[in-house]
Amino acid sequence: MNIVLVEFGRIQDNRSVVTGRQHQHLTRVLKVQVGSKLRVGQINGLIGEALVTNMDSESTTLEMSLTDSPPAPLPLSLIIALPRPKMLRRILQSSASMGLKSVYVINAFKVEKSYWQSKFLQADKIKEQFILGLEQSCDTQMPEIFFYPSFKRFIEDKIGELVCPGFNFVAHPTGSVACPINLDAKSLVAVGPEGGFTPYEIQQFLNSGFRPVTLGPRILRVENAVPAILSRLYPR
Repeated sequence: MNIVLVEFGRIQDNRSVVTGRQHQHLTRVLKVQVGSKLRVGQINGLIGEALVTNMDSESTTLEMSLTDSPPAPLPLSLIIALPRPKMLRRILQSSASMGLKSVYVINAFKVEKSYWQSKFLQADKIKEQFILGLEQSCDTQMPEIFFYPSFKRFIEDKIGELVCPGFNFVAHPTGSVACPINLDAKSLVAVGPEGGFTPYEIQQFLNSGFRPVTLGPRILRVENAVPAILSRLYPR
């Protein structure tokens, strides 16, 4: 945890009381004391410095000064076929730490139906992973996530609103074009399930203006492919 993130509703007169996991990390890992200074941020707000003014066994009190803007977000939206829920947790956490702010989770033929019933898709579980990612990268801007259990309805009703002129990519191991490097424009990227999109699904993306791109001859797991694509498209 490289920054303490605080909800707006828990800040009063520039003070906030931190409890639970964050308090335990401050005391057991960072070993802060009264008088220590910490990096702090308001969720969806500014970043700054906090002074530890009081501590007990259950909480840490911070006096905060928020003055700086958070890092700029990645100019990219991710479409991802629902992976195994535990893998999704890791993907969301790492993507949030890299600056991704828009995630569209969709169905695909090779997605297990049971995945859609997982408790890990609950809003509080998703938020927890996003916060862990933001804490790692000293960011405050909470990503947005949207779920589309029907592939057909996503293609017919939503994808047209999302496409970016000239920069829409679908990751495909057998693609003949290498994934671009160091874009200076917004982009939209689609990543399939572990078994990949079917030919029909790939064709639907192509019909919507996507180009199939590859990271090379090695077939990566989804949780490895996503950060590889993000860092390749926007290395800085």
